[in-house]
Amino acid sequence: MNLEKLVAVSGMSGIYKMAANRNNGLIIEDLDSGKKRFASARKHQFTPLESIAIFTDDGDSVELKKVFSNMLEQYEDNPPISPNANSTELHEYFADVLPMYDRDRVHTGDIKKVIKWFTFLNEKGLISLDAESEADQSEDDDTTEENTQE
Repeated sequence: MNLEKLVAVSGMSGIYKMAANRNNGLIIEDLDSGKKRFASARKHQFTPLESIAIFTDDGDSVELKKVFSNMLEQYEDNPPISPNANSTELHEYFADVLPMYDRDRVHTGDIKKVIKWFTFLNEKGLISLDAESEADQSEDDDTTEENTQE
């Protein structure tokens, strides 16, 4: 799962792919239509998804990537609920996905965003559990090649 080029843009709903960086903003690509457009840094704030984390009870935080992985692992047994569900149901679902999340600092709106983003990215096929194991596998392959060359 690579969230590196994905950004949330204030004032615009959804998630976008960063196509290019300019000194006065970003050129972003809509993941639905593939259309690219300029988003000014004067008007918008950009938040890379890889920099987002969820607060936990122990005073630390968990990366969004890990939360998405937990949601994907539980997808068959515990599919994401509708973001329009009541706040009690949303918090119960999120407690199943990330039991140690800080209930005081993680608001209902945050949970709704995470569920919407996960659903959208999962439908686009941008979330997978294999990405981390593929990276580990490629490192193992490199090590194996080095050992055989010696």
